Amino acid sequence: MSQKVIRIGTRDSELALWQAHTVQKKLNDLGYKTEIIAVKSQGDIILDKPLYELGITGIFTKTLDIAMINGQVDIAVHSMKDVPTALPVGIVQAAVLERANVLDILVHKGNLDFLSDIGTIATGSLRRQAQWLNKYPTHNVVDLRGNVNTRMQKLNDSNWSGAVFAAAGLERINLKPDDFIDLDWMIPAPAQGAMVVVAMADDSFTREAVSELNHIETEVCTYIERQFLKTLEGGCTAPIGAFATYDENNDTITLKGVLLSIDGKDKIGIEKVVPIEEWKKLGFHMAQEILNNGGEELMKNIKLSLKK
Repeated sequence: MSQKVIRIGTRDSELALWQAHTVQKKLNDLGYKTEIIAVKSQGDIILDKPLYELGITGIFTKTLDIAMINGQVDIAVHSMKDVPTALPVGIVQAAVLERANVLDILVHKGNLDFLSDIGTIATGSLRRQAQWLNKYPTHNVVDLRGNVNTRMQKLNDSNWSGAVFAAAGLERINLKPDDFIDLDWMIPAPAQGAMVVVAMADDSFTREAVSELNHIETEVCTYIERQFLKTLEGGCTAPIGAFATYDENNDTITLKGVLLSIDGKDKIGIEKVVPIEEWKKLGFHMAQEILNNGGEELMKNIKLSLKK
């Protein structure tokens, strides 16, 4: 085996480092040499603006993309839901790791009376905001930015009723508190709970090494979800949820998808079960169905309201 050291690029938040160390251990167990290089991203630095105002979907991945293209690192590890559906030229998906918990959870202050009354919920995600307001139209939703630790601290220091987090992120760094409820009615972000490793297209040694970490079922399901997202949004940030599951007993794929208005008042949902053979175009076809069913108009309105 070649003695090349695979340099793993990562953001320097606790969760990002956990993800990088997880990949490092898996590669080391296979006999590869590795080194972790932490880089700060614009998404971590600019905390006073909502993500969609930064005008870029890949705000957390851009810095690492540049480091890879410049040859400072060989691979980058990301929460797959943060990765734009179109990768930069020269960068390819090298592996998707087995998915963890996909659910969103509500972290609260121990009292849930506000659920049947008025409350203030914090989240930096348009998807969570829209789904929350669709279910709880009397509530107020406020913007919450920063890495997982920062957001937890802001919740503790606030008078908010609660905040919505991805369960996987809190579980990975042991931050999941006792006071939480699973939001199993909320459709997760495409690829939520999955980690992806990207590499340079022309680096065959590294791509081959990393491909040994790929989990095929997670790769297929996240592909379907991201295709659904890409077909709907066309490069615009929007409240979109998608979750695909594989049923090995029946050899079928189920996809649940949703598109909402930002205020949560309009919601177009879809759910389908198809034979596994039809997985390649499932996300595309279901997104087209939503677009033809009022989704096109909804996407126009979303783009207009984000420009204001």
